[in-house]
Amino acid sequence: MKNIFITITGQNHYLGMKPFKVGRIVKIVKDVENPHDDEAIRVELPFIDTIGYVANSTNTVFAGTHSAGRLYEKIGEYAYAQVMFITHSSVIALVLPPELVEENGEDAPQVEIERPEPEKQTGPLAKIGF
Repeated sequence: MKNIFITITGQNHYLGMKPFKVGRIVKIVKDVENPHDDEAIRVELPFIDTIGYVANSTNTVFAGTHSAGRLYEKIGEYAYAQVMFITHSSVIALVLPPELVEENGEDAPQVEIERPEPEKQTGPLAKIGF
């Protein structure tokens, strides 16, 4: 699976930012009974339940991350995500396939992030490093 990042939001409706730690793995589950959003994806932790949602609005999705709508058809009923960054109001996480996490449990390996090749610059500014 190509690297897919998501923005997790809505924490203030649950336990705030306390459950989130860099490196923590959370479960993301399609919320098929959500009356407000047909593509809602809930974020959960064991024994705690819902701690947020995958952002699905242009106002809450960080640049470079997938919205719940873009992610919805790319996962089954659920997947996992590893917290990569925490801001004052949101969390950015890397989506992980269920088999990676379920085979390794708590010891799921850190996933190596695919970095795109930088574009080769041309023209007069390329000579000076721009």
